[in-house]
Amino acid sequence: MGTAIGLDLADDLPAATLHELAEETFDWLREVDARFSTYRDDSEVCRLDRGELALAEASADLRAVLERCADLWGATDGYFDAYATGRLDPSGYVKGWSAQVASDRLVAAGAVNHCLNAGGDIRVRGRSSAGRPWRIGVRHPWDAAATCLVLTGTDLAVATSGVYERGHHVIDPRRGEPARGLRSVTVLGADLGVADAYATAAVAMGAAGIGWLDRLPDHLHAVVTDDRRLLHSTNLPLTT
Repeated sequence: MGTAIGLDLADDLPAATLHELAEETFDWLREVDARFSTYRDDSEVCRLDRGELALAEASADLRAVLERCADLWGATDGYFDAYATGRLDPSGYVKGWSAQVASDRLVAAGAVNHCLNAGGDIRVRGRSSAGRPWRIGVRHPWDAAATCLVLTGTDLAVATSGVYERGHHVIDPRRGEPARGLRSVTVLGADLGVADAYATAAVAMGAAGIGWLDRLPDHLHAVVTDDRRLLHSTNLPLTT
């Protein structure tokens, strides 16, 4: 998936069970990478984009993701656009979606206390091995060794979209140019895939994304602007 994946299983389960659950989780994420990667010529996404694969012949997962991306395009007034770069790239939803699916599967298997971190898209359930709520650091967009916020909770989906690693790579689909104004956007919600897409959409909106996030129901946010302002929802679950 082009990023580091971290998994912390905090349940008091047999070591063999934990190992099996971890392997199943990483097998799933490797499957997602093989199917959705825009860097692998043989992935379903690339084959569909080149016209070598008919949509009707695509996997059920790919068809479901594209349908969800279409819904999110409408929900974001077109700012979340899987074709913003000129080619099919649903990555702004897929990373969060795949981590959410993995977390849901862990809960169903009895691993109700865990933290899954897919390159800054984080799903936590239950408590850490110390019995405390999970602490989630939001990276400082100008200092990779620091955090700008620390969140805490027992059931959080936290997605961050930023330009601090790859530059201004998020495209404003209305102008066809890299969006500017927001350095980092973090969105909290119930579903990590949706939070991931909303964070990407807000970055694409630029400064207007702040007002859009303020009006977004059932989600919280934190934003760092290009001019170094930190703005966030008043009820964000911050560590005190």
